[in-house]
Amino acid sequence: MSLRTDRFGGAEVVPFPRRTPGAAASASEARLPVLIVLHQESSTPGRVGNALRALGHRLDIRRPRFGDPLPETLDQHAGAVFFGGPMSANDSDDYIRREIDWIEIPLREQRPFLGICLGAQMLAMQLGARVAPHADALTQIGYYPIRPTAAGHALCPDWPEQVYHWHREGFELPVGAEQLAEGDNFPVQAFRAGNAFGVQFHPDVTYAMMHCWTTRGYDGFSAPGARQRHHHFADRAVYDFAERAWLDHFINGWLARRPVLAQAAE
Repeated sequence: MSLRTDRFGGAEVVPFPRRTPGAAASASEARLPVLIVLHQESSTPGRVGNALRALGHRLDIRRPRFGDPLPETLDQHAGAVFFGGPMSANDSDDYIRREIDWIEIPLREQRPFLGICLGAQMLAMQLGARVAPHADALTQIGYYPIRPTAAGHALCPDWPEQVYHWHREGFELPVGAEQLAEGDNFPVQAFRAGNAFGVQFHPDVTYAMMHCWTTRGYDGFSAPGARQRHHHFADRAVYDFAERAWLDHFINGWLARRPVLAQAAE
């Protein structure tokens, strides 16, 4: 049974606080690990993992698909990141349902949570939104434009013009959530629900990961809307610097968010 909440807390959009490992974060806070949930044996946290390590955080990597348990609370973690995968949030596999239900914990505890692609779809589904393929069976495989909303720009300026995608499904904006970025064929590209964030795109993809994905996933290039392999690398040369700079700023501010109740108690 899924426990859903519409009490996000902190509804007002304010800019991300800035933080450096030795300054705004205490030494004990910097040592807290970040929970990393991956969905394939060979998956890595990529550039997101690099950004977290640079801030002084260890990575607690778990793969529930292969039997790893998830914690009953995030008291011993600085936050949690759910990554993508070739499966669907609509699949009936037990681990998919368990992961979606588990997201209730960071929502209830107001802990930093980030869902990327499949992870964002799981977050949207936990919040009661629909996840589904495009009505015309379109995909996004490659670089595509996004546009920050006023709330997205206020929270985190300097969004990239185009970002890397690899998905066949999208999601509706959950009731009560704040949309941070929009797109064309898949309108909801980023959203916030309290301290939980979901992005449809893949800021985690490194150059090596792109080589791997475009080699193993070559069959996806025949899907409607997909960009051919050579465009992935040509576009990366143009847009990757801005996407990487945005990710560093985003991760820094995202982890600096703390539960509203904990702040009020100080």
